[in-house]
Parts: sequence; structure tokens; C-alpha cells
Amino acid sequence: MGISELRHMGARGLGARVPINPLGRELVRAGAISRRDATLAEMVRRHCDTSLDRILQAEGLATEDDLLEAHARRLASNRLSAEDLARAEIPETGVDPRLLLKHGVLPLVSASGAPVLATGGPESLAALRPALPYTLERARAVMAPRHAIQDRIAAEHRDLLRAMAEARVPEIESCRTWGGTMNRRLRLTLIALAVIVALSLAFPVAVFGVFAFWACFTLVVSAGLKIAAYVAQTSARPISPPTTAPAQPLPKVSILVPLFRETEIAHALIARLSRLTYPKCLLDVILVLEEEDALTRQTLAGIDLPPWVRPVIVPDGKPRTKPRAMNYALDFCQGDIIGIFDAEDAPEADQITLIARRFQQVPREVACLQGILDYYNPTQNWLARCFTIEYATWFRTLMPGMARLGLAIPLGGTTLYFRRDVLEELGGWDAHNVTEDADLGFRLARHGYRTEMIHTVTEEEANCRAWPWIKQRSRWLKGYMTTYLVHMRRPRLLYQQLGPRKFWGFQAHFVSALSQFLLAPFLWSFWLVLFGLPHPLDPVLPHGVLVGLGSLFLMVEVLNICIHMASVSGPRHRHLMAWAPTMHFYTPLGAIAAYKALYELIFKPFFWDKTTHGLSVAARGRRISDGGFDLSGIKLEPGHKGL
Repeated sequence: MGISELRHMGARGLGARVPINPLGRELVRAGAISRRDATLAEMVRRHCDTSLDRILQAEGLATEDDLLEAHARRLASNRLSAEDLARAEIPETGVDPRLLLKHGVLPLVSASGAPVLATGGPESLAALRPALPYTLERARAVMAPRHAIQDRIAAEHRDLLRAMAEARVPEIESCRTWGGTMNRRLRLTLIALAVIVALSLAFPVAVFGVFAFWACFTLVVSAGLKIAAYVAQTSARPISPPTTAPAQPLPKVSILVPLFRETEIAHALIARLSRLTYPKCLLDVILVLEEEDALTRQTLAGIDLPPWVRPVIVPDGKPRTKPRAMNYALDFCQGDIIGIFDAEDAPEADQITLIARRFQQVPREVACLQGILDYYNPTQNWLARCFTIEYATWFRTLMPGMARLGLAIPLGGTTLYFRRDVLEELGGWDAHNVTEDADLGFRLARHGYRTEMIHTVTEEEANCRAWPWIKQRSRWLKGYMTTYLVHMRRPRLLYQQLGPRKFWGFQAHFVSALSQFLLAPFLWSFWLVLFGLPHPLDPVLPHGVLVGLGSLFLMVEVLNICIHMASVSGPRHRHLMAWAPTMHFYTPLGAIAAYKALYELIFKPFFWDKTTHGLSVAARGRRISDGGFDLSGIKLEPGHKGL
């Protein structure tokens, strides 16, 4: 609840009952705010885990300059401008710059030679003091803009912070060492391909039979996993919402939104974020920008961002990937919960409130909450319909079912929320893995943490063009291949960390998923048997066996269609049920993407094939229609100057 809501409730006579914070009294004395607003802000603070500064700024009642001046007067301290910070001398303290960024505090040398601590507020400094060396124990505070402090820290430690972002995950759990073994890996791959080609020429039927057998085996494994997940999901009781709100105050939540060449949807993004009902004083949205992406930076420069939205510019480096950018931006966050949105996402308005309350209810071992992803353009064309069916099956049936079975799950790339301390403990994201979300899901499981699915929906844009779809899917599959190879470096250790159930679930999911895409043509060959045509294995297998294998293939296809139809049988997707049988013709695109992924795994393992957003008819139309993107219909927070 914000100050504007309390005003609308007609709260009266509060001044005598609610004592005002010293900062509030100073602002009232200076005439910056009214006593009534100071009282209402104090009421909000009692229900939100944040400072009076953020409440007043988020509500548009006080500017950062007002607050810095008030702090300086109250503490008999000096006030520094951004220009003063840029010129100030920084002593060598040995403090981790990531800690300084997190708390927004910068040690300086004053004109008299004494150490001082530049801070945006005394609460941030109080949180950092226990980690400071004894030489700074008695250092006085000077007030300065938080963004300017973080900019100076980032500039001063540019190379170190960049290197940390690239190598934050422990080496044993990262794929970053692959860059140094490219020639060796290429030689081994070429030798393996040469052997396969030679064997195929010498023993074509035998090689075909081996691949066909493995394709059928993984088909059965995949079908078994899907059946188990479907039964677990449909037979389980839904999680009941709490009957009463928890007594704990709501926590601060930081949302990372990586942007790269997203000029088409930048305005719409801010509009969608403005609809979130979570108290804006607790919301810290960081737009993560690449240093070399001048177009997106220029676009955002023309937008009057709300006080709870700020850009962070990532120094250029290699690899230029989303996880590297998020690793860098993580230390700029102020929240205890870290969420991830993509540029085109449209989350439900109450999503973050549901997430915050759920984290307060579950044990600490639940370190991640994964929301449901859906599409707002499912009727764009056949490809968009199939993509929507696939996502509904994955996020509404299979992932929840796997979680209920006690298996580790590969995360989706957005609508993800983490406990910040756990995320930092694990080293954030692997900057070199192009499917960093799937990798992180299994790293969480390896270290004893769980992911829970939560019923809150984020809409995004379905990739509805064939080649962009293949490019996107090839990146995901390359990341799957990378994740499997990284975690299987030491199988015995992985088994010990995951336990039998999660270990074999990991094998069943990754091996069957990758095999089914790569070996799909061998499965399709059984259509020849079903249609009474000659099959390559006729010389070595009895016709009855081939018919049995063909029947198995057909049964699994029918099973998949049934699960797809069940997943889209709700009111939201019922119109897609008739399209579920066409999913068989959707699979060949995945096979093409898999071969592209395999090629890139060998020759370009860290290449990030970016997905272009904002191209669908639905995306363009919603900018001017139903309020999903329309800026003119946005009701902004009090004090916001518009977009």
C-alpha cells in the first residue's frame, strides 16, 4: 500500500498516533513535505522493509536532492555533487568493490586528508560498516547521489568488475574453459565424424540400426517421463493461498531486465512495468544495457524513467551474453529477491506480491520460484499456435509435474525469482552458457536448493517466423548440450550431490530431449513401415519387429497429442486444442535447430544468437490497442512525470 492509497482511504488524525521519523521531521521543518505526508510515509514504512527515502522518492513527494540536503543538515555533514565525486581521491582500502556497489558507499579522501564515506543515506552505510577495515571505522559520512557513487565505483574498478562478471561461477561448474581447448575439441570432433562416415559407408544398415535403436530407447524414456509428470501434476492438490497475510513486512525486490538492441519495445516495457501493483518503494528495476548498444541507450535517454527504474551499463567484453550482463548488474541491485524479465514480457500486475509472500511462507531451501510463461500472440499463425501449445505443455504440465516428482528442473529464462543470498552463494549465472537458466536450475539442485513452480503468468511474444524460431531454438539446444557436458564432467560427484532420483531424472530429461531432436529422422523412417513401404532395416529385422517399432512410434505420437490437448484444455487456450495434432509437423524445425546447435557447439560455443522482439502483428497492435502496450492509457504513480 502506498501513500496515495492511504489518502484515498481518508486517513485522518494520524499525526498524534504515529511518530515521525527524524528524517521526516527535518523535511517537514524545511518545507519539503507536509506533516500529513510524513505521517503517511511512516505508516507505509511500517509495512515495507525499506527506508523513508525510497518511500518519498517512489511516491514523488521528495527528490533525491531534497533527501540528500536533509540528511546533510541532520547529520551536520557535507553534500557532494556528481562532479565532486568524479574529482575526489579514492584511497586503497581492500574492500570488495561488489560490496561497495551493493550498499552504494564509496571511501574518499577529504580535503584535509582524512577518510570519509560517500553515501546516499545513513541506512546503507550502517549496513556496510561491519565489513569495513578498521581504518574506516571512524570515517565520517558525506552525502552524494547513489547513482553517481555507483558510477564512480564502476569506473574505478572497471576491469576487475568485468572480469568478475565473466568468471563468477566456480570453474568446475562453468564452460568458460572450453575456449582454450577449441583446437583439441575440433580435432576430436572431426575424427569422430570421420569414423561415423566411414562406418556408415562400410556398414550402412548396422549404423542406421544403432541410431534407430537409441532413438526408440530415448523415445520410451521421454514418454515415461512425460506420463509420470502428467500424472503427478494432474493428481496433486494445488497450493492454497494463505488465508491471512504474513506479519512480516514486504521485502525489497530487484528486477533485472537485460536489453540489447531493443529500441522497438523500450517504451512499451516501461509502460508494462508501471502496471505492477507491488509497492514502488520496494521495487528496484534495473535495465541492463550493453556499453556498445548506443541505440537502446539513446532511446531510454528520451524516456523520463520513474524513480524506481534505472539503467546499468555493462562494460563491453567477451562473451557478450545475457548471463554476463546479469552477473555485472547483480551487484547494483538493492533487493533481497532478484527477479528476471525479458524485454517483451508482460507480467500479471500482482505477480511480485505473490512471489514475495510465497518466499515468506516456504523454507529457505526453496531458493527459486518459477512462474508460467505464455504468449499474447497465439493466433498470429500456425507456428505461433504450435509454440503456444508447446509452452503450455511445458510450463503448465511437465515442469510442475517434474517438480512434484522431486526432480531438478531446467528453469525458463524469465519470470524467475531468486533469494539473493543464495544466488550470490552460487556465483550467479555462467556467463559463457547460452542457456544460463537451465544450467542454474541444476546448480541450485546440486547445492541442496529447490525450485517451486508458482501460478502467476507472464505473457511474451511467440516467435512466429521460421528462421528466427530456428535460431532461438538452436541457442537453447546448444545451451542444453553445454549444460549436460559441464555437469557430467564428474558424474560421481554429480550423483552424490543430486542423489539417485534427481541424477537419473537429469539423465532422462537431457539425454532423451537432445536425442529426440538429433535422431528425429530415424524415428520418422518408421512411417515407411506404417504405410507399407520398404524400410532400411528390412534386411536385418523381421517385419513384425519393425511393425512393433512403428506402432510404438505412433503410440507415443498419440500420447504427445493427448498431453498437448490436456495442457491447452483450459479456458485460456481451448481454441488451440484442434491444432494439437499438427505438432508432429512442428518437430522438423527442432531437428534443424538441433543440427545448427551441434555445429555451433563445436565451432562457436559462446555465440549468442539473439532473438529479435517486437516483430509480430500482435506486438505491434498491442502498442496502440488493449492497454498491453498503450502508453496513453497508463496510470502512473503519483509524482511520475510521464513517459
